[in-house]
Amino acid sequence: MLLQLGLNGCYRGVVRPSVIARASRTLGKRFNSQAVKTTFEKEHEILVAQRGNRPVSPHLTIYQPQLTWYLSSLHRITGVILGSGFFAVTIAFGISTLFGLGLNTENLKNYYKEKVPAWADWTAKGTAAYFFAFHFGNGIRHLIWDTGKELTIKGVNRTGIVVLALTAIGGTALLFK
Repeated sequence: MLLQLGLNGCYRGVVRPSVIARASRTLGKRFNSQAVKTTFEKEHEILVAQRGNRPVSPHLTIYQPQLTWYLSSLHRITGVILGSGFFAVTIAFGISTLFGLGLNTENLKNYYKEKVPAWADWTAKGTAAYFFAFHFGNGIRHLIWDTGKELTIKGVNRTGIVVLALTAIGGTALLFK
């Protein structure tokens, strides 16, 4: 019983035996529990009911939004979109070559010029240009952080604003190439 209570200091004379005896009697009365047989389903119902009584954490709603949140999220989103587009085209060319479907750059260029309207062309090019410019610039920003530079709040905000400015310039340059 002494080891269960974590009172093994009494062996060294740190705690008087009367204090340990009193604590043992009090804990024994207060926590006199018995094992009850139950099923997994009943235990699961109890667990679900207990979870329903837990308070909900405020999570992100208690924090003021910051530039770093938005840029981090946007970096991940642009990376996924650019990567997905790259892999879709690569897989399409691979499957076409494997099965002899005739997809090549010349056929793709002709189809694109004949079937895609101008507004869709500008939308696709603009999206790709600005996404690439942002993802590239923010990647350079991360490389700067990897060197241990610009890691203060002021430096992080400064590099974030530089990335946004370079995205506007670089994306526009790529769009009109």
